[in-house]
Amino acid sequence: MTLHSLIRRTASSLGLAMLLVHAAMAQQAPPAELIDKGRQLAIAADCMACHTLPAGKGKPFAGGYSIESPLGTIYATNITPSKTAGIGDYSEAEFARALRQGVRRDGARLYPAMPYTSYTQLSDADTSALYAYFMHGVAPVDTEAAQTALPFPFNLRFSMAVWNLLFLDDRRFEPDASKSAEWNRGAYLAGALGHCSACHTPRNALMAEQGGQALAGGMVGPWLAPNITSDAVSGIGGWSEAELVQYLRTGRVEGKAQAAGGMAEAVENSLQHLPEADLQAIAVYLKGTVPIRDKADAEGAKPAHAWGAAWSSEATKRGTAPFNNPQRLTTGEQLYNGYCASCHQASGAGSRNQAYPSLFHNTATGLANPANLVAAILYGVDRKVGDTHVLMPRFDALSYVDPLTDGQIAAIANHVLVRYGNSAAAVSEGDVAVARAGGAKPLLAQAQPFMLPAMIAGLVLVIVLLSVWLRRRRRLPG
Repeated sequence: MTLHSLIRRTASSLGLAMLLVHAAMAQQAPPAELIDKGRQLAIAADCMACHTLPAGKGKPFAGGYSIESPLGTIYATNITPSKTAGIGDYSEAEFARALRQGVRRDGARLYPAMPYTSYTQLSDADTSALYAYFMHGVAPVDTEAAQTALPFPFNLRFSMAVWNLLFLDDRRFEPDASKSAEWNRGAYLAGALGHCSACHTPRNALMAEQGGQALAGGMVGPWLAPNITSDAVSGIGGWSEAELVQYLRTGRVEGKAQAAGGMAEAVENSLQHLPEADLQAIAVYLKGTVPIRDKADAEGAKPAHAWGAAWSSEATKRGTAPFNNPQRLTTGEQLYNGYCASCHQASGAGSRNQAYPSLFHNTATGLANPANLVAAILYGVDRKVGDTHVLMPRFDALSYVDPLTDGQIAAIANHVLVRYGNSAAAVSEGDVAVARAGGAKPLLAQAQPFMLPAMIAGLVLVIVLLSVWLRRRRRLPG
């Protein structure tokens, strides 16, 4: 073997060795600090709430959680590093594109139930940390999650490309130089990671967030995500920063509000685990947002938590009936005393330690829109914070007595509103039926059954018009 050949072979072997070393290094886990940062970011982004089945029914991030959107049921995907069922084959660039532009590895479009419209603000550094965590800090689960199958035409995922062109503001978060570092930290936490606007902003006819109405409140199924701008009447302007921090950490503030529905999930899975400094930053940000007044709140109106007072007729009613037979309970007052007073007290004042909260000075009963009062009666409250489990039974499906009817729930709600809350609000039997069915359907969902017939009719019309035009063209001379 010549010296030249020996040098070439040695160089080739060294090059191959270098490639193998590089590949091995690529397979190595990133620094533990980066993985832990990603874990903290995943908590702040509340990934667990949607991508894990509740009540210990599924493994972390294995998907399958059903999101009841107005357009149909959307199932959260498996985002573990499984190469067969999850995102194990995603490169960091593909992960970032899914997270911030809503485009999967195979090119299919995600629905904005995955809040990429908020995550698009995430920095490159935080996106890299999230990638490191999901690839190296999460156990792979090789089980396929349930597949989303929306009705036509919402099942045409490519249509989301047009929706994104119209509504996706694909920009990273930029600090506001006129604000403090703490305010900007809160804006990033609430906007990019916590995606608060996804629930707390009203939607337009095409289900995109309404411009100029950020955090002014929106319906999420049967629940109202209330106005959380700094307005003193409609929003949280009357809350102190300390009260906001307490609510975010525990889900309750005596004399103000209690978290239920999706907000209870956010507190349980995300907010209670954030550092105190982050919660304080979110409070500072919310207190510094542009105030937006609800149309239902006239000038001089009271904030929701200021309504109501204790009231009871128990003393005059005690002993007037031989026993507490549910069939004998017909009025809202009777139904309240039969079903609610044992926890919330006959006066509506709640328990002494407020584990069962007061029904007056309570945003659920003081808001002009009583949706959360109805939803709480129907679906209950279930929230775990630390070692405390807050549980109110759902009255749409009681196991020990017949569930309450729509009329009975409306009667209870109206009694509570008149005696303890905003007496200008009212609940009809139809309102309860809509809430029981999952909430009011937007125009887009209402139009869905007519879309295919309309498209077919339009196509037929085009064919007829084209046929008439061709016939006339053939008859023309020369």
